[in-house]
Amino acid sequence: MSARLAVLLTLIWVSLAQAQGFAGLGSGGDGFATPRRGHVLSFPVDHGAHPDFRIEWWYLTANLTGADGRDYGVQWTLFRTALSPQDGPGWSSPQIWFAHAGLTTPDRHFAAERAARGGIGQAGVTADPFEAWIDDWQMAGPDLSNLSVHAAGTGFTYTLDLVADGPLTLHGDRGYSVKSETGQASYYYSQPGYAVQGTLSLPEGPVQVTGQAWLDREWSSQPLAADQSGWDWVSLHFDDGTKLMGFQLRQGSGAFTSGTWIGADGVAQPLANGALQMAPLSWHKVAGRKLPVSWAVRLPEHGIDVTIDAVNPDAWMGVTPPYWEGPVRISGAQSGRGYLEMTGY
Repeated sequence: MSARLAVLLTLIWVSLAQAQGFAGLGSGGDGFATPRRGHVLSFPVDHGAHPDFRIEWWYLTANLTGADGRDYGVQWTLFRTALSPQDGPGWSSPQIWFAHAGLTTPDRHFAAERAARGGIGQAGVTADPFEAWIDDWQMAGPDLSNLSVHAAGTGFTYTLDLVADGPLTLHGDRGYSVKSETGQASYYYSQPGYAVQGTLSLPEGPVQVTGQAWLDREWSSQPLAADQSGWDWVSLHFDDGTKLMGFQLRQGSGAFTSGTWIGADGVAQPLANGALQMAPLSWHKVAGRKLPVSWAVRLPEHGIDVTIDAVNPDAWMGVTPPYWEGPVRISGAQSGRGYLEMTGY
């Protein structure tokens, strides 16, 4: 790790550790813009950065199958966080960018991270044409429906081409996504359906892959309540063409849940708190922590009663901040593939 990266990651980690909620997302965003119910999202403008908000991300996960018949998973994420609401040029900019890349096989997990100061061109996002980058990692294309993605770390590289096969999905109330009983919220939308093809480079050599991907876009200034310690999030592609995004935010002895059901025709239906039911079935120790890597997922109003199992229970992202992220397989009343993210364990 370079000295510059170490300093930036230390700065990020110290600021997160001193704040409330997982990764500081439960701290007040004083001086920053706040999501408002009724605000109309605008594209392609909202594919770009929102520096008047404190935190946002561009988050891609992909379930892939190799020409060798094996299962693989890929993650590419770019984060922007602001240290203050007052912007400035060059090195005086309060914007900090950091990124995570992961590649999961059935028996190995690779992870890497990058960090950059804003204002000097090392990282950023433009909306039209779309480009998100940090150093030589990039997600870019003429628009969000047609992208190329590249990242590399110790032991792995991937280059993927993505073509959307359906419309964007706005979560919550037309993109206004509530995260707690006390009203914390974010703007949140997804492109839930990409057809993917590309190449993974692993220590044993290159692997041609195909599959499907999911892109999340979210921004806010305080998306969590102060007592929410972490979340369990899933994006699920069922074999009948329907999809489900859902999460539970853990707090005290309970959880706040939300999500979106997406029909095979692309029509989205928001899910009320409590509609989605997630229960751990089995646990696994990784990085000195015990995490649930098999879950029962139920959505009675849509007949969903399934089990999701990690392709690789050791898919731990030892980055800043650390969390678990990896591909899952769906079994039970329905079958399919998806991704699971767990934070705060």
